[in-house]
Amino acid sequence: MLSDIICKWEEYVLIINWLINNFRNRPDTEAIIFEDRVYNYSEILNMYEYSLDYFKKADLRPGEAVAIDCDYSPIICAAIFALIANRNIIVLLSSKSSEGQKEELMQLAGCSKRLIVKNESLTLENHNYVVTNILLEKLIEEGKPGLVLFTSGSTGKQKGGVHDLTKLLQKYKTTKGPNRILAFLHLDHVGGINTILHTLASCGTVITCKSRRPEDVCQIIQEHKVEILPTSPTFLNLLLVSESFRHYDLSSLKIITYGTEVMPETTLKRLVELLPNVKFKQTYGLSEVGILRTRSESSDSLWVKIGGEGYQTKVVDGILYIKAESAILGYLNAPNPFDEEGWFNTQDQVLVKGEYVKILGRKSEIINVGGEKVYPVEIENIIMQVPNIKNVVVIGAPNPLLGEVVTAKVNVINSESAMSVKDRIRRFCAEKLEPYKIPVKVEVTNDELFNYRFKNVRR
Repeated sequence: MLSDIICKWEEYVLIINWLINNFRNRPDTEAIIFEDRVYNYSEILNMYEYSLDYFKKADLRPGEAVAIDCDYSPIICAAIFALIANRNIIVLLSSKSSEGQKEELMQLAGCSKRLIVKNESLTLENHNYVVTNILLEKLIEEGKPGLVLFTSGSTGKQKGGVHDLTKLLQKYKTTKGPNRILAFLHLDHVGGINTILHTLASCGTVITCKSRRPEDVCQIIQEHKVEILPTSPTFLNLLLVSESFRHYDLSSLKIITYGTEVMPETTLKRLVELLPNVKFKQTYGLSEVGILRTRSESSDSLWVKIGGEGYQTKVVDGILYIKAESAILGYLNAPNPFDEEGWFNTQDQVLVKGEYVKILGRKSEIINVGGEKVYPVEIENIIMQVPNIKNVVVIGAPNPLLGEVVTAKVNVINSESAMSVKDRIRRFCAEKLEPYKIPVKVEVTNDELFNYRFKNVRR
């Protein structure tokens, strides 16, 4: 047992040294563009060494849990690597959460400190909570750095997944690159932390953005020659509606990756048609298992291969299961999500075609109309073809006779009477869908239908 721990520890030290040596070997390469200023790898290395020195002077001990609730910046990225080197537990919180919510999650994770950033300096704020969770205690006992990622909580209470960073870091030794990538997905999201680790491990360039409005994103792509845009179908739909892509030079853009939710087929077809020089690639990742390697059948196809080194997949009764070497150890505040053989039930309903799968949506989101299954994205895909529709979210509503009926909330592009919108949607759906799939209720609203992650919210 002790020899295994020592072996893992030596392996971890080698990875950290390899990452930092990468920075030393590319001193003049652009590492991070933040608020229009370019920081090269020598500057990030200086910030890393400053962070290590500050943590030492602040007597931050290995194993202490440190909360971070900031978005991307050079000093935060450098501090994350320093916390890993110092063998701390990094607890990523959403900057959008209330102070009360943050305090509750810091207590849950046993955070003794919270990292505060002002300009390019760090301050550790004392919170004095103590680690009591058995999973975190195990990491501390073995001298390993850890990472706590919280689920979005859109369908219930947030769950804190505990990662062993010695396992998570392994995959980044084989990353390809370098590339210039826009840090669109937030830092507290599994896709956001993947952006940082993947890009900096390959000595690429991370371009940050203050605003995620379509026009601002397009301007950043133009100004900083972004090559890869990782984002969500909801954002891409807003990009189409705004037509911002027509007013900026996006010729540097090579790849757009999309994930976090199901992509409507209509949206993807339009994107491929309007941005023919860009490759569209579906991604797949979860807080519980990390980011898997994927390969789309083609740019305009929703069929995708999922897996890669360190991952196994299987489909049981139409549900996707994943086994991952880099899976979480478990949750801070929920039962173990893995079965006895280590398989994780993603709850994603899929179709299978050879090595490819097509994701239909979460099992919990399926609408049961008198025993008939209705997938929300199918209805959303139809409604998005109706003129003047900006966005739509379809959910089930309780019904005493049928169990559930289909309902839809929509945003419109230009002002129009609600009665007219509802009438056009119902008539269009009647031509395209079976009667039980036609929305019984259509609500026209000015409220945004997506959250700060640009993911449509179904409640």
